[in-house]
Amino acid sequence: MGLISGILFGIIFGVAIMAAWARMMTHRTSKRVAKAVDMKLLGALSREDLIKICGDNFPQWISFPAFEQVKWLNKLLGKMWPFIAEAATMVIRDSVEPLLEDYRPPGITSLKFSKLTLGNVAPKIEGIRVQSFKEGQVTMDVDLRWGGDPNIVLGVTALVASIPIQLKDLQVFTVARVIFQLADEIPCISAVVVALLAEPKPRIDYTLKAVGGSLTAIPGLSDMIDDTVDTIVKDMLQWPHRIVVPIGDIPVDISDLELKPQGKLIVTVVKATNLKNKELIGKSDPYATIHIRPVFKYKTKAIENNLNPVWDQTFELIAEDKETQSLTIEVFDKDVGQDERLGLVKLPLSSLEVGVTKEMELNLLSSLDTLKVKDKKDRGSITVKVHYYEFNKEEQMAALEEEKKIMEERKRLKEAGMIGSTMDAVGSGLGAGVGMVGTGIGAGVGLVGTGVTSGVGMVGSGFGAMGSGLSKAGRFMGRTITGQTSKRSGSSTPVNSETDGSKQQ
Repeated sequence: MGLISGILFGIIFGVAIMAAWARMMTHRTSKRVAKAVDMKLLGALSREDLIKICGDNFPQWISFPAFEQVKWLNKLLGKMWPFIAEAATMVIRDSVEPLLEDYRPPGITSLKFSKLTLGNVAPKIEGIRVQSFKEGQVTMDVDLRWGGDPNIVLGVTALVASIPIQLKDLQVFTVARVIFQLADEIPCISAVVVALLAEPKPRIDYTLKAVGGSLTAIPGLSDMIDDTVDTIVKDMLQWPHRIVVPIGDIPVDISDLELKPQGKLIVTVVKATNLKNKELIGKSDPYATIHIRPVFKYKTKAIENNLNPVWDQTFELIAEDKETQSLTIEVFDKDVGQDERLGLVKLPLSSLEVGVTKEMELNLLSSLDTLKVKDKKDRGSITVKVHYYEFNKEEQMAALEEEKKIMEERKRLKEAGMIGSTMDAVGSGLGAGVGMVGTGIGAGVGLVGTGVTSGVGMVGSGFGAMGSGLSKAGRFMGRTITGQTSKRSGSSTPVNSETDGSKQQ
């Protein structure tokens, strides 16, 4: 009896073990199939889908396998950060402080670092990819995140007050492009090019806190600092703009690494229709400003008491990278106090055909960031004609030299005390043939004029009057077309000046 019961128990126990094993294998197989399905769906997601799922903090290598994780580099960076931070602090102070002075807004007489340390928290590199190989160059994109503990205090001085402003809770999210120019001699790198990619858009988040005072002591100070930081990033650091740093004492020609003009955009601001009225009595006095780079911005004349103004003025702008840059058009209401923006629109240059004139009507928006748009009311439209002309090599070099001369003239005028900063209203250019070039600076109520003629060209410069106060000091600089020729003329006026720097057609 015991033998029989033992045999039965063994059979039952064996069958139970086999059934449990079969069930476990079936469960593991179903889990693997489900995981494979999930992985297939995840692999099919686009970058936009991943951003929605992961938020702004997702690493680039999730959506782009070409981005490689570099944990070893982050460990090395963490060990070296105290030494890197000390060296970087001196570089930032020497390079960024002049930019703060050049780009500081009207109304602020001084903008400098009072304190600057980068703290103890090192940036984190989420991923690196080799974007392309060129002969003699290595190009890499670096996904960089930094939520550090720096101590940054800006000394802000205005006509009404002087107050230190601390930047707290600084966070940086960006993808930096680094190009190494190779050389035959140690250290094998002759120059490094650094820029921030426009996509994904660089994010620099921070909060402002007044040290021993209040931000309200200088009206609009917070917005001024935000605009200054945004302008510096877009106009100096965001691709195609870049910083070129020679390495060591290796003699090398870095002209090929520098940003060069690719072409010119001829823009005719024709008219605006159904603009929003900002006046309690009468109608708005609209004018339009256009720019590709904020440092080269210029404007039309103001049309008084008219919501359907016709300007029909033609301007010329330099483009350095047609594929990534855009034309920004803003419409303002000229006023006794601060001019109020009626609307703006951005036109990507990549949408234009080379050598083709195109007329288009663009709807004005209250903000380019659609997520922040609260006012959904119609703001009217603006009609423009655009023509993109691509430079040949000779024209490219001539345009580059002209740009440099304009910036040198602006710096010279600033050093001479003629203007407060290089972002004030200054225009300059070089003419050829029978072209005429003019420059003007609004300063005080004095009037000075100088002129030099050479051959059949004429270059003039003058300092015009401006009577609407420091808050109305111009910040625009640009060049215009004279007649139907391709010769350059330069003109700029303060925002509220009655003269304009273009020729009506």
